[in-house]
Amino acid sequence: MVELLSLEMAVARLRAKRAELSLKQAKAMLYDNHGLAVSLALCSRIRVGQARARAARRRLLKMVPSTSALRDTAP
Repeated sequence: MVELLSLEMAVARLRAKRAELSLKQAKAMLYDNHGLAVSLALCSRIRVGQARARAARRRLLKMVPSTSALRDTAP
């Protein structure tokens, strides 16, 4: 049980880091002058990236309280 929870937390942390990295890359590309169409596409990508990063952090935070509860009840 603990290994499964530990694996789920690792996956959630990885998902959050990937979303934040993707967001950072999209923002960096936005500052380069690629033209209007590319900038609009990047703005959309940034909005989606922000939503993914928030969702990944929320999932990770939901797991953290449950792990502390498991540690408190462990013999």
